[in-house]
Amino acid sequence: MAVTAQLVKELRDRTGAGMLDCKKALEATDGNIEEAITWLREKGITKAAKKSDRVAAEGLVGLVTKGDKTVIFEVNSETDFVAKNKQFLDLMATVGETLINNDPKTVEDALKVSVNGEPLETVIVHAIATIGEKITLRRFKTVHLKADQSLGVYLHSNNRIATVLIFSGKIDETIGKQLAMHVSAMRPQFISRDDISVDFLNSEKAILTAEAKNDPKNAGKPDNILEKMVEGRLNKQLAEISFLDQVFVVNPDQKISDVIKANNVNVVDMIRYEVGEGIEKEEVDFASEVMAQVRK
Repeated sequence: MAVTAQLVKELRDRTGAGMLDCKKALEATDGNIEEAITWLREKGITKAAKKSDRVAAEGLVGLVTKGDKTVIFEVNSETDFVAKNKQFLDLMATVGETLINNDPKTVEDALKVSVNGEPLETVIVHAIATIGEKITLRRFKTVHLKADQSLGVYLHSNNRIATVLIFSGKIDETIGKQLAMHVSAMRPQFISRDDISVDFLNSEKAILTAEAKNDPKNAGKPDNILEKMVEGRLNKQLAEISFLDQVFVVNPDQKISDVIKANNVNVVDMIRYEVGEGIEKEEVDFASEVMAQVRK
């Protein structure tokens, strides 16, 4: 596959690596972006995994609780300005009430639910016509709490991050909220190390091993020393992405596992929504647009 300037730019935007390094990575991987990211990580050029999830979509997330049911949801708009206006906030309230009252299973089902005699999808279309931007119900999840379970919920003040934690056993409401706030801030990917797949572990270990071997500072070091270095780095990385291994932001003297144990509960599920995560938004080159107009 030919390595185009557009591919090089995309890789540079996702990783922060230099243009020449991006070109080399793409040439080495036959133009495959994901393999090129791995190649750059192995060479120690960039920590791409921490940069490739940058997003630029707008909108809000919401939380609604009624009885034993809680819904977390995300509605996207094109600009942050629109997400703050009254019409959009009213739409958020309508979507939340529709989801909590009707219990749809999918976004497609939710859009068909009747709201004052017309489908939610039509309500959103009317909002688009009024507001002037594309608006979408992106995702939602409904939690049905069992009798022996409790919740920890947190919605950040800007309505861009929300977290729902489900515990087996009863947890103090304040502690539950603090733990949900921790998840919102620290972005753990897994509840515990037991939830991390073997494939993920093997992939990360292979990348760290290649990175260690390619580091000039490690030249001449025996394999057993390199292996210990890799294990240390892997353990540090796993501690950063495993909720139970993380240090509690409210009290740095405790790990999350200590807090869970002290409250005699277990974490059953962890749901974290952040506006736009995983969505790549097209960057607009305004200077090029102006030049295009000038040349007409």
